[in-house]
Amino acid sequence: MSISTILHGDCVNLLPQMETASVDFVLTDPPYLVSYKSRDGRTISNDRNDAWLVPAFAEMYRVLVSDAFCLTFYGWPHADRFMSAFRSAGFRPVGHFAFPKPYVSSVGHVRCQHESAYLLAKGNPKTSAPLSDVIPWSENTGNKLHPTQKPTSVLRPFIESYCPPSGAVLDPFAGSGSTLEAARSLGRRYIGIEIDARFHAAATRRLTCDSAPSTAKAN
Repeated sequence: MSISTILHGDCVNLLPQMETASVDFVLTDPPYLVSYKSRDGRTISNDRNDAWLVPAFAEMYRVLVSDAFCLTFYGWPHADRFMSAFRSAGFRPVGHFAFPKPYVSSVGHVRCQHESAYLLAKGNPKTSAPLSDVIPWSENTGNKLHPTQKPTSVLRPFIESYCPPSGAVLDPFAGSGSTLEAARSLGRRYIGIEIDARFHAAATRRLTCDSAPSTAKAN
């Protein structure tokens, strides 16, 4: 499988085609299992069921090199399901991040104003530049390309800290390609997988509009 590409398909089917221990860092934003629908009516594939959850994380663990990290966002209403899948795969939680936002995403019993992610370890990786576990969400993407689009400015510090300069970043739920764009901007190789044809097309356009990596750093 080629490096620095985004594939169209279901990661549960495509990840088994990848070689064992072939990526250096996983950074992903999977469905939160909340049947999310954006204000403009867009939805996310596989957000209504968790049939993909255990096999996807098992494959992420397999393709990740030993003594390496996986950073995954997750849906806190189903934290138990996500944690069960992490541990079943073999991952060990070693950190939890909160991303306070300057705006409210939704209002229910609480005003939802932050995102959450787990840092998972395979084996015993070393960290030379640990990050704060509270990282401001200083940029609003407007969700122009994807209904849950993450800012590259939030993602880049994780790639800088947890992926070696010559390493490859994997995102099996690539969406509009934010992780891949962040990896490219830092000179890392990348592999993305996206099941939805609309978002795969958006990510492909985004990643091919300028093929030259930049040296931009996180804000």
